Amino acid sequence: MTAVLPDLAAEVRSALGAVVDPELDEPITDLGFVRSVAVDGGTVEVHLRLPTSFCAPNFAWLMASDARVAVAAVPGVDRVVVALDDHHDSDLINRGLAAGADYRTTFAHEAEESLDELRATFTRKAHTAAMERALTALLRADPSLTEADTAGITLADLPAGTPTTTALLRRRVALGLPVDGAARVLVRDDGSPPEPVQAPMLLRRARSVRISVDGNAHFCRGLLATRYPGAEADQVPRPEDRPLLPLTVSKGTHP
Repeated sequence: MTAVLPDLAAEVRSALGAVVDPELDEPITDLGFVRSVAVDGGTVEVHLRLPTSFCAPNFAWLMASDARVAVAAVPGVDRVVVALDDHHDSDLINRGLAAGADYRTTFAHEAEESLDELRATFTRKAHTAAMERALTALLRADPSLTEADTAGITLADLPAGTPTTTALLRRRVALGLPVDGAARVLVRDDGSPPEPVQAPMLLRRARSVRISVDGNAHFCRGLLATRYPGAEADQVPRPEDRPLLPLTVSKGTHP
């Protein structure tokens, strides 16, 4: 019986699904940022595209370099070429990737901030947005709850196994926050829970972060489809853990 060989291109695309736009907190495959995947034996060439030519170079580098690492880890891949198309720093980024250089080496004096700090900043933002989604969904499901009540809500109070809860737990793990049932859901960036009187303001700040993340994601999807007609066919609808919750939860109770 002849063994069925895996589709390497499909395996590569699956691996690219783990690469996330740091600002939008969505996979580059879902966003349509993967322009093409070409396989020739053990050599894989991936072309990426972004919504504009002036997307931040540090974000562009993160996605391109993460894509290179992800593809290189796929069994059967011997050589990886990742190219960023149509960006004002494409030549610089592509040369750096080809040479196996890091961000600071590639951008020299322009690389003022650490990419580790940038990753940490957006990991915290992703958690804040996931936290707000989970709590707002709970408030909508139970009108008797108030925003002040969210100070006492624990992970055990969230519906188990839902995309919203699962997404929150995943982001808490990334930040090293506790994931046991007794852990408070609403926390500050340092992981400390607020007092009930502080909860409404903290939740509203979290909501503004979530709205910003969701709004940017929609905007960038539209820009990509405008820049590359037909690119919308490569975009995946927003996942179930990203419901477009309204700004108000219940009239007169949760502004």
